[in-house]
This record gives sequence, C-alpha cells and structure tokens, in this order.
Amino acid sequence: MGSLRATVTGLALASVMAVAGCQGGVDGVFGAKANRPIPAHLKKEMKAKGMTEASPIMVRLFKEENVAEVWKQTDKGEYAMLAEYEICAWSGKLGPKYKEGDKQAPEGFYSIKPWQMNPNSDYYLSFNLGYPNAYDQSHNRTGSHLMVHGACSSAGCYSMTDERIAEIYALAREAFEGGQTEFQVQAYPFRMTAENMARHKDDPHFGFWKMIKQGYDHFEITKRPPKVDVCEKRYVFNQVAEDEKAKFRPSGACPDAAMPESLAMAYSRKVTEDEEIFRQVLNKQEVKAKWRGDPQDLVAAKASLAPEEGPAEEAATE
Repeated sequence: MGSLRATVTGLALASVMAVAGCQGGVDGVFGAKANRPIPAHLKKEMKAKGMTEASPIMVRLFKEENVAEVWKQTDKGEYAMLAEYEICAWSGKLGPKYKEGDKQAPEGFYSIKPWQMNPNSDYYLSFNLGYPNAYDQSHNRTGSHLMVHGACSSAGCYSMTDERIAEIYALAREAFEGGQTEFQVQAYPFRMTAENMARHKDDPHFGFWKMIKQGYDHFEITKRPPKVDVCEKRYVFNQVAEDEKAKFRPSGACPDAAMPESLAMAYSRKVTEDEEIFRQVLNKQEVKAKWRGDPQDLVAAKASLAPEEGPAEEAATE
C-alpha cells in the first residue's frame, strides 16, 4: 500500500493547480475513504468466480445504458464480470470528446496507472482517464482532467455515487497492490451490438464507433483486454508486428502486422454474423418506414422482403 499511497498522494497535491474538467482539489488528509476494504459481497462473488482481491481488473463504460462494468481476471486467465454499477451522470451526448470545454465525456480506450488515482478529489474519490490518449492526440483533440469520480455531478466526466466509486476505487487499489501496473478502461456510446450499430447507422460518429467496435468484439471473443495501438490515426487491436522492432506510431504508417490466426478466424466469423444481423435490422426499419398505418401498405412492404426475413416481418407488426 505504501508505494501506491505515496503516488496518489503526490497526484492529489499536484491537483491544487488544476482548474479544468472534473479534477478535484486537496482535502489535506489521505482519507480513510481511499482505504475502504472491498465489500464482503464482492469478496464472496470473487471466490465463486475464481478471483482474488489482487486479480487484475478492467472497466467498461456505456453511456446510453448508464452502466459501468468492472471485470476481473479469473484463475483461468480470462476475465469475468464482477460487478455492474449505474452511472449517476455523464456529460454531453453520444460521441467522443473533441476539445477542451465541450463538456463531452470521452469515448475510446484508456489506460489507468497508479498515479492517476486521486484519493483527495473534491468529488469524493476519482481516477483520471488519461485523456487525450495517443489516438486523441493524433487528431489534435484537447481536454484535461477527465475523470471517473463520485459526487454524482459531471462536467465532461463519468460520475458515480460516492458508494459506487468507493467500491471501484477499492478494486483498482487492490489490483495495483497485487502487481497490475495499469488497467484498461473501454468507454463506449452504447453496447456495440449489431442491432445498436444499425440503429445509429446515420449518426455522424458511426465511422468512429465502427472502429472501436473492433476492440469491443475482440474482448467479447477472448474475454481478455485487447492489445491497443494507434497508427495512421486509428485504433488497431491485437496486432502483432512482423518485425519485433517495428513501432506503432499514432500518426505514422502502420507496420506490417496481423492478429493471431485463431483470433482472426473467430473475429471473421463474428463480423459475418453481425453483418447479417445488421442487414436484418435495416430490413425491419425499411418495413416500418413504408407502413404508414394502412394494412395494405404493410402487406406490400412485407412482400418486398426475401422469404428468409420471417423474423423481421413479425417484428414489424409489434
């Protein structure tokens, strides 16, 4: 605990100079709130799932669903969801953050190191997302002190109740003490299902969401946090460079690289399945768009679909 305490205390003292975003100030005391033990119900859940308090963690955030998930590594090496929390408030609307002052909560992939933990936040407890990351910087995006914190109040951050952030903070603290050097936060506009992607196909952020969905899918397949790199100003996931010395440079050309064969095959299958679901959802939307209340119009719209679209036809009549 000593090394982590010294690190986060140093961050808290430095935060006296911070004036932007959701960064909290210093309360002058390294409070007991930062040392609260992991609740008994979570310890029981860990034991049942083959986890320990020291097991590495990962966090997923979903704006539209107002959900924060904490995943933990099991004794089999894969991650399983340990806890789900309601997000009390997030700032802005669906879509990534672009610039300082736009009050947007970030979307993308972020790494949290011990020094980003703040036990002395004005917002009870917090950790800094590390925005802008390499991807954000390659697009000249600006912003600072974007946090996940307590106090149920947001100005560009993800806000939890004090009780919820205390549990998340304790889980992160124990993972760091157990040897994890950083944990991944995946921030999404919504659960990146084919159905949701179809629903948002006309959104100006669709291209960005399609890109980060690749990382979402990789985690869904492997149940392990994806290896995240940035090159050619885009995210790439689980890519292994042919030349071990090659670098992934955010604004530079991507090196010759490929994902492991087993993952590539599984991902290809998932893409094919999602494309079919996406098509079916669009067909359903087309039926609904053609029908304006006249039963004859509905019959005509249904007839325009291929025979295999039976499920879509049933959904259109609901």
